[in-house]
Amino acid sequence: MFSLGILTVSTGGYHGRREDASGRVIRELLAPPQYEARRYEIVPDERGAIEDRFRTWADDDGLDLVVSTGGTGFGPQDVTPEACRAVIHREAPGLPEAMRLRTLEKTPMAMLSRSVAGIRGNTLIVTLPGSPKAVRECLEVIIPVLPHALELLRDTAGGRHPHP
Repeated sequence: MFSLGILTVSTGGYHGRREDASGRVIRELLAPPQYEARRYEIVPDERGAIEDRFRTWADDDGLDLVVSTGGTGFGPQDVTPEACRAVIHREAPGLPEAMRLRTLEKTPMAMLSRSVAGIRGNTLIVTLPGSPKAVRECLEVIIPVLPHALELLRDTAGGRHPHP
């Protein structure tokens, strides 16, 4: 079982003015028995708050996977990609590239996503758009490879894993 943190980036949600439908979709798709949501929080669209949760959940809580939703668009308040890049040690560009490529088949708005993914220590951090529909479509693209990616990150001894 992989430990999971779900971070919703929404100033409206943080202040109780908006329901967190996107966080629910993450919890639904990344569910037991493969995933256990150990952390969940809604933070405002503030880079420092986002960076803090990414760091704390990776470094202190040692989560395997952190998935955020919101703040990846073109608006001036959309700072989740910058927060993610500030805390990761290595990017994992194939995940957001695949999400954009596959969701572009459904909507031209996929071109406006600035989602990023990367690795901090042994934690994979993936940033998703804010709409529940986009969250579902993006996760459906990467769910098949997540277990293998997370197993590779768990291997701190540097051993070899068979590739699927």
